[in-house]
Amino acid sequence: MINTTPELIVISRLNLRRFFDIIATFFLLLPLSNYSSGQVGLADVELSITPVAGNVYMIQRPGGGGNIGVQLGPDGVLLIDSLFAPLTEKVVDAVAQVTDEEIRFLVNTHIHIDHVGGNANLADKGVLIFSHDNTRLRFLEERSHFPRAGGSFAPQQPTAARPPITFNDTLNFHLNGEEVRAFKVPPAHTDGDVFVYFPESDVLHLGDVYRTTSYPIIDVYNGGTLRGTVAAMDMAIDIAGPETMVIPGHGLEVVGRKELIEFRDMILDIQRQVLNLIREGKKLHDVIAAHPTAAYDAKWTDDPGWGPADFIPVVYYQLGGGGRLADR
Repeated sequence: MINTTPELIVISRLNLRRFFDIIATFFLLLPLSNYSSGQVGLADVELSITPVAGNVYMIQRPGGGGNIGVQLGPDGVLLIDSLFAPLTEKVVDAVAQVTDEEIRFLVNTHIHIDHVGGNANLADKGVLIFSHDNTRLRFLEERSHFPRAGGSFAPQQPTAARPPITFNDTLNFHLNGEEVRAFKVPPAHTDGDVFVYFPESDVLHLGDVYRTTSYPIIDVYNGGTLRGTVAAMDMAIDIAGPETMVIPGHGLEVVGRKELIEFRDMILDIQRQVLNLIREGKKLHDVIAAHPTAAYDAKWTDDPGWGPADFIPVVYYQLGGGGRLADR
């Protein structure tokens, strides 16, 4: 006789939903799966560059993924992240729309391919690359492990892509009339997350710690943590003033301090609900069935491959679900 208890039905529905999420993500990312042979599918992508504030601009592709920060002036151009390798010439062309100065420096905010894929090409053009120590260590792994679709892999980046200069806590650039501050934040999206603040322009680039398109992607394969995500968002909120413009790692628009608070508070509310359920002795399938993200799904599920079925288990296990609360 087939067991049709409610908890098995919940698990079956969860597995079915996750199956379709994985299939949708597979077909969405299929053109990008061959990282080492040209990343077919990006040839027709057009990049745009828009002013943010002061001498800082943002380069983005359709859909707003892997947003690049650009600081320009007579001392040259500083880039924040490099998108995919096949887009490098388009990145260079986008910069040329607003300045004749050469690209001199590049800061990687973390290890993911849509933020470091263009490193090797830019290094070949003489661009000097910087990252946190942990991010460079990730470049040395034989293959990269990413969190979407239940976990996926990409080949190791070429040697030329590795940042030759790394830092532990902070790195300052005295460039184009600004003291640009790159600094490590607690392990959030990954364990090498870096924020970059342009104080004179009052622009803050948060890498993928903050995005306007989905729940936070906490990449546990690369050292990301829930606690660090909240702590990093607290840091961003403390830095941001009433006029600060924030470049998200993913998203179509720059935002302000208000949106950062909204994002942080959403995480805290979901964390609170999940923790209460854990304290009641609920298992993961019970927590998912309780739908602690219900109030937020309409706004934070625009990114295929990362929805409540991905985010809730991370929150559950990071808070000690399935183990002792003391371990959270």
